[in-house]
Amino acid sequence: MPTDLGQDQHNHWQSVYDTNPRMYGRRPSDPARYAAEVFRGEGGQSVLELGAGHGRDTLHFARAGMTVHATDFSLTGLEQLRAQADDTGLGERVRTVVHDARTPLPLADASADAAFAHMLLCMALSTTEIHALVGEIRRVLRPGGVFVYTVRHTGDAHYGTGTAHGDDIFEHGGFAVHFFSRTLVDELATGWSLHEVHAFDEGDLPRRLWRVTQTTPRSHHPERT
Repeated sequence: MPTDLGQDQHNHWQSVYDTNPRMYGRRPSDPARYAAEVFRGEGGQSVLELGAGHGRDTLHFARAGMTVHATDFSLTGLEQLRAQADDTGLGERVRTVVHDARTPLPLADASADAAFAHMLLCMALSTTEIHALVGEIRRVLRPGGVFVYTVRHTGDAHYGTGTAHGDDIFEHGGFAVHFFSRTLVDELATGWSLHEVHAFDEGDLPRRLWRVTQTTPRSHHPERT
């Protein structure tokens, strides 16, 4: 994978949010609706959301009474999220921070009840970087914490087409995607309890995705990876 692909993607997403601030609309995604129910069922009060974008899912969690620590590498997207949170009276429930998913998370150990990432893990990240990120998520989750994430997978129509960057990463229309194999999903669940890998479609193509639900052990002593 080219070393500048991450920066190229950062620039691309900044441009996307600048020109189309309502790209995904205001309605929460179906995975976020599912995750909110799971988090509430486990008594989750604090949620780490990775790749929050302009916040349609963040605000759904906040409306459900949770405190959300929303991260994204696009300052533009997070500024739009902050404005919406303040305008809807949810500002006190939402914290935003610009974060590169290739670097350690800016949260303390065992400081979040749950984590959510809708298609963040399948961005332009290498397999090594994805493993490191999931290790960081485990570190910041409390024992028994829930992680729900979605990824496009190798059964998707775009897999193997477009511009190849290696490591199962292919680029279409400026968007680079790391397509997940089931082997990768299982590897990322090592040391977790894997509860579900749910297949679903999204969009007009349609995109083929998995929604993965896993939890940390009830007692663990995570180390920074």
